[in-house]
Amino acid sequence: MTTQSATASEVAPDVPRAIIGFVLDHLVWLILFIVLAVFSAAIDQFFQIGIFINILRQATFVGILSVGLSMAIMAGHMDLSIESVMAFSAMLAALLVGANGAGLGLDISTPLTLLLSLAFGAVVGLGNGYLVVKLKISAFIVTLAAFIGIRGLGLVLSGGRSVYGLPDNFRGIASAEPLGIPVLVILLVTTYVVFSFLLRRTTFGRYIYLIGGNITAPFRAGIPVERIVITVFVLSGVLAAFAGWLLAARTNGATANLGTGMLFEAFAAVVIGGVSLTGGTGRLSGVFAGVLLLSSIDTAINVMGLPPHFMQVIRGGLVLAAVLLDSFKTVIRNRYL
Repeated sequence: MTTQSATASEVAPDVPRAIIGFVLDHLVWLILFIVLAVFSAAIDQFFQIGIFINILRQATFVGILSVGLSMAIMAGHMDLSIESVMAFSAMLAALLVGANGAGLGLDISTPLTLLLSLAFGAVVGLGNGYLVVKLKISAFIVTLAAFIGIRGLGLVLSGGRSVYGLPDNFRGIASAEPLGIPVLVILLVTTYVVFSFLLRRTTFGRYIYLIGGNITAPFRAGIPVERIVITVFVLSGVLAAFAGWLLAARTNGATANLGTGMLFEAFAAVVIGGVSLTGGTGRLSGVFAGVLLLSSIDTAINVMGLPPHFMQVIRGGLVLAAVLLDSFKTVIRNRYL
């Protein structure tokens, strides 16, 4: 056998593996395109720019939550507190400046409300990370306790009442459309671009994947595992707080049950998007597609005029499907890649 033919025989088996890997990495985009094509064919006037812009706008809050949750799972942990952090941050910002309900109507600038909300998210993330890495408590237990406690803290803070009547400059953040593009869409896309770069092009991001894939090896290699994990939880808390602040602006206030169920939507989007529950793998581009898939289904239900509880049934099915899809992809990778 010549050297050229030997080389060809060695490369040939790699081609199918590369194709399989590419399909698995981008499977969610294929599913999204199929779903959009079906909706466009089955629903009158669904295929139009306005509908797609609305899909992106509605995806903003779950989308930003999903970035923080993705990083936590990639690092081999879980953050169940993000929904409650989001809701409390929305309540905190609305409570400070809201003029009706339980609002205090204080003359606080909009940027200051943002800083206070982000600071709260950072403190919660720091606490979660410290308990996980220093006291060796399961991240699931720590963040579940935070999920329950912070939601209750929001009720205590507001007395169970809604807050509304936010200043125009606050509400205008969520409704502004420079050059015809909603600010919420710009912020959503920017968040994914920034954190995709962070994960794929920086040492910090590479450490996250290494820690999630095999925590023992990074320790032995001298990687500051504890500091990285704590930072991931802090970033997750900050992103959840940012989503809550935007949600308050979007809804002109906050209610006791604000954002209920968004944790499960974020979880479904993350897993459907290709982030493995075992940690160490995943791309935010896939998560973005998963978020758009959920938002597309929600928008289609609204356009068709179906009752909202249909979405609850679909969400439950999607969470189960996401876990099954993750198991299926893991089996395929182990067998063929």
